[in-house]
Amino acid sequence: MSRMVGTVSRGVRAPIIRSGDNLAEIVTESVLAAARSEGYEIRNRDIVAMTEAIVARAQGNYATTDEIAADVRAKFPGGVVGVIFPILSRNRFSVCLKGIAKGVKKVVLMLSYPSDEVGNHLVSLDALDEHGIDPYRDVLDIKRYRELFGYAKHRFTGVDYIEFYESVVREAGADFEVVFANDPRAILSYTKHVLNCDIHTRARTKRLLRAAGAETVYGIDEIMTAPIGKSGYNEKYGLLGSNKATEDSVKLFPRDCQALVEDIQARLLAATGKCVEVMVYGDGAFKDPVGKIWELADPVVSPAYTAGLEGTPNELKLKYLADNDFADLSGEELKAAIMSRIVEKESNLVGNMVSEGTTPRQLTDLIGSLCDLTSGSGDKGTPIVHIQGYFDNYTTE
Repeated sequence: MSRMVGTVSRGVRAPIIRSGDNLAEIVTESVLAAARSEGYEIRNRDIVAMTEAIVARAQGNYATTDEIAADVRAKFPGGVVGVIFPILSRNRFSVCLKGIAKGVKKVVLMLSYPSDEVGNHLVSLDALDEHGIDPYRDVLDIKRYRELFGYAKHRFTGVDYIEFYESVVREAGADFEVVFANDPRAILSYTKHVLNCDIHTRARTKRLLRAAGAETVYGIDEIMTAPIGKSGYNEKYGLLGSNKATEDSVKLFPRDCQALVEDIQARLLAATGKCVEVMVYGDGAFKDPVGKIWELADPVVSPAYTAGLEGTPNELKLKYLADNDFADLSGEELKAAIMSRIVEKESNLVGNMVSEGTTPRQLTDLIGSLCDLTSGSGDKGTPIVHIQGYFDNYTTE
């Protein structure tokens, strides 16, 4: 019988990772133990992936709110800072905001609306339409915002993020003001010193602010790019990709991951004789159709991966072939024709109609999304994912 199973994604259990653990050894041994216990063989072009969280934990890559405050204070000595376009998240931003507020005298918080960058909504588009508000032009203060939209809470978390962020800032000892706008230049009516906290649009935001006369502009990716005392840091992403660790510390996005993935690849090759691809992953890149939340709050899906994961898929659309090129065939004749076309396909199908409808994304973004959904973000205890058959196609036996 022909092979009946294609891609398989397995969550692999591992010990709880602590700072200083030998992660390359732990990941390798966990994958080998899982294969033994479940009775399957490791194959060439399998993929082993691990969450960015366990990499950062093993590295001890943490920063406290006092360390964040020290960096912010050095960069914004004037004390009044516009903090613009943060995402609405207790896990992702509240502890960062606490550190920022500890380092300044006043925070002017500017929130994008109707939602933040990753789709957490303050209000609905329908509510904007009802009140005749143009989010691209209208700048709202808190009084006007409350008159129009009241005290709506986040659909899933039950949090009023305006009240929550105000409490974080004031408890840290800083004054607070909040405005709502989508043009970053609107903050310059309140202060010329700006810390922009957007993720994927951060370069454009900085460019617009500087061109409009901002005196000091830093992104949150430029906070904690070097150690403050004995703190962790991320030279490329700063506080981007960080998560709450405790009420007064964050786990930063991992750094220097390339050597790790290559080490694990080499260990698995030595143990099995198979060349396995290895990657680190964080958030997947997909959107929730109900809550409208786009998952990717990390700066990238994968900060490090082995060479075999470079590029994009190069696949034929089987239903296109069946409905067009081979519409007059069926059964074994149709199967043979499609298999032959797959074997003969060009090495680059970009622009070819027969690839229409295949997913035009980087392999690491697709695989990272699969991994994120497999491992989950709660108590599954599977921070390692082992994928088999991802690079197989209809002809693979």
